[in-house]
Amino acid sequence: MAQRANALVADRLREAADLLEQQNANPFRVRAYRGAADTIATLDDDIEQLADQGGVEALVALPQVGKGIAAAIVEILHTGRWTQVDRLRGVLDAEHLFRTVPGIGPELAQRIHDSLQLDTLEALEVAAHDGRLESVPGVGARRAASIRAALGSMLSRRRVHHAPESDGPSVAQLLAVDAEYLRKAEAGELPTIAPKRFNPEGTAWLPILHSTGDGWHFTALYSNTARAHELGRTRDWVVIYFYDDHHREGQHTVVTETRGALIGRRVVRGLEAACRAYYESPQA
Repeated sequence: MAQRANALVADRLREAADLLEQQNANPFRVRAYRGAADTIATLDDDIEQLADQGGVEALVALPQVGKGIAAAIVEILHTGRWTQVDRLRGVLDAEHLFRTVPGIGPELAQRIHDSLQLDTLEALEVAAHDGRLESVPGVGARRAASIRAALGSMLSRRRVHHAPESDGPSVAQLLAVDAEYLRKAEAGELPTIAPKRFNPEGTAWLPILHSTGDGWHFTALYSNTARAHELGRTRDWVVIYFYDDHHREGQHTVVTETRGALIGRRVVRGLEAACRAYYESPQA
């Protein structure tokens, strides 16, 4: 049993390292995942038992395993999958993931995904706490509270700190990553992946960027949501995932504004006021 769990975790970590290497990601991240995979593969103890008894702290105590990798290990052990690997492979199915939460059925899962542009349970939990979830049709205060409680129970053992909007990358950083992504995607300079959704031919059309700056690690991709396809924005909306060395993580979507004072400008959804201040500053 120990060999099975340890081999599963090591395989997922190595797969992430291989995908990141193929996608020209930071070599440090590639080495970190491979080092952790080697640690788990040669571990005498059962990694699942170790996680159950000591939680993330026990995993972090292992050689070459930091907090971010420890949280990934817990996710792999609980679900058999790893959201980050699914994203890198282009097979992430957020709607299926959301349906694992009590109180969320297929239709609501799709509305949540398309309305809020989220694809992880952790990001959904943040939205459930900051009020965005209640803005989704069919979700009132009572239902949001029920989903918050369910998510709290599901995520309690794989908790990772998510950066509040005011404590994440600056608008300037996000817009710089967005600009780099758009420029390189247009020039055909980025590796591409084959998303599972809306891609019956399995074509590798979705460019992916891995970048670093000011202590943050970024992954950027065009939005492949139903809403983006419906509005013809699959080559405009850019989803940026980020985390830092303290394992704070989150995501933002950058779009071309279609109304108001910032019309025609690239804007980070949810940070419109900060974008306005940025464009009014001398640095813009």
